[in-house]
Parts: sequence; structure tokens; C-alpha cells
Amino acid sequence: MAAPLALHLEFGGGAELLFDGVKTHHVTLPSQPDPWDMKQLLAWIRGNMLKERPELFMQGNTVPGILVLINDADWELMGELEYQLQDQDNVVFISTLHGG
Repeated sequence: MAAPLALHLEFGGGAELLFDGVKTHHVTLPSQPDPWDMKQLLAWIRGNMLKERPELFMQGNTVPGILVLINDADWELMGELEYQLQDQDNVVFISTLHGG
């Protein structure tokens, strides 16, 4: 069984507006049989943290228009949805969509 994970989540570039304007969150993911990965984290965020307009944060299993950094590295270099989260990881979501 995977132990609970403590993570530091940050939302910026307008993404924080979907989370009551709060940019920084310290969360603890519960224990589960398999290790936590980014796909599961996104679903957990959608179900437990997102306050409004889920379609602006997620479409399907991914986050279009949002730059995702894991410990300051682009998640594309880390395996994207398959990346297995580690205790104390820092995950940053920065919206790249701008209204006009």
C-alpha cells in the first residue's frame, strides 16, 4: 500500500481563479493500493479542490492550455500523466490562455 503523500500545489497565470483565487495549497493525498500518478492527481484536484468551471482546467484526462511543472521541470520531460508522484513534490499549474 502506498503511504499518504504530502504535496505542494501552485496555480498561476489565472488558473488560481478556479480555486477561489488561492495560489498555493499544501495537500496530503490519502493512502491507496498503488502509487499516485499525475493522472490520479488531476482527478483528485478536480474532485476535491476545483471550485468552478472544470472545463477550463481539465478536458478528458489532461489540462489543455496549462503549463505543468513538476519540481521545476516541464511535465513532458517527466512522463506527463504517468509520472509517479513522490512525497514533497512541488507541482505548478500555469495557465497559458489569455482572454482578449
